[in-house]
Amino acid sequence: MSRYAAVTGWGHYSPSRVLTNHDLEQMVETSDEWIRARTGIAERRLATEGETTTSMAVVAAQRALERARMDAIDLDLVICASTTPDYLLPAASCIVQERLGAGNAGAFDLNTACTGFLYALVTASQFIRAGTYDRVLVVAAETLSRFTNWKDRNTCVLFGDGAGAVVLEATDRDCGLLSAVLGSQGDVGHLLAIEAGGSANPTSEETLSNGHHYITMRGNEVFRFAVRSMEHAASEALAKAGLTSHDIRMVIPHQANIRIIRATQEALGLPPEKVFINVDRYGNTSAASVPIALSECLSSEAIRPGDNLLFVAFGGGLTWASAVLRWADVDAIIGQREEGPYAI
Repeated sequence: MSRYAAVTGWGHYSPSRVLTNHDLEQMVETSDEWIRARTGIAERRLATEGETTTSMAVVAAQRALERARMDAIDLDLVICASTTPDYLLPAASCIVQERLGAGNAGAFDLNTACTGFLYALVTASQFIRAGTYDRVLVVAAETLSRFTNWKDRNTCVLFGDGAGAVVLEATDRDCGLLSAVLGSQGDVGHLLAIEAGGSANPTSEETLSNGHHYITMRGNEVFRFAVRSMEHAASEALAKAGLTSHDIRMVIPHQANIRIIRATQEALGLPPEKVFINVDRYGNTSAASVPIALSECLSSEAIRPGDNLLFVAFGGGLTWASAVLRWADVDAIIGQREEGPYAI
């Protein structure tokens, strides 16, 4: 019997605090028109006092478990994708696992920046398809606002905070990932980085005074890399799945910049209505970007069993990722859970 990994639960969380472009006009030399023209962003959400990467991740995960009609204790594994965990140690995934009450699950973190959710999704799918585990939670969360230099107008306009999550579970129904493309070009990792805080450049008075704990980015070079890598990764994932762009119900790209998204759309020959966009309301939430967009897409679009979704992202490292996912008959899988071969 063939074994597949179906997405049966999804959810996201965005903080209540909204920072608009007009707010940024009071903070740095910029304008709403300048930001919109170059990025497509109108506003972004920022974590409030007391909110952290793991607190947001827990809410998104709880919503995904509720949608899957699954208890946390039934999870076998928790994977957390984040560039901005609460601590270097313990791992964010361990905190999320404990707060959810997922006492039977293993847990680990994964960091490939903005591609983190897709790397984690592929990893979770492999655990299930290999027969190692039956039920895996993938959660991606970021508090980029706490690593943003609010005096740097080239980066502070870009980033926001939030979390998204999915539950994957084993099924004998033909669905789940049809293909995946993961890539990295480490020799250009310096183009998008946080230079201090790790073992190579530990925190010191000098790193703090020089602002080396903030995100730095060489925007024009990252932009060119992003356009090229997203176009190639998306095309490669389609080819590996034996599909064309016409077979795709919806593209859910990393929400970093509207110009990058539109360039990818045009390269694939897709109409605008087949590309989901929410960058205008959230900005770039790094690893959380794709699962937040997926969660919103599933709430607003009629995605049916058998529909093919294309995910594509680029991120720090520099990395890229793309995957084609065939949507499952979620209600049928949940309905059979008590009697099927993968019953809880």
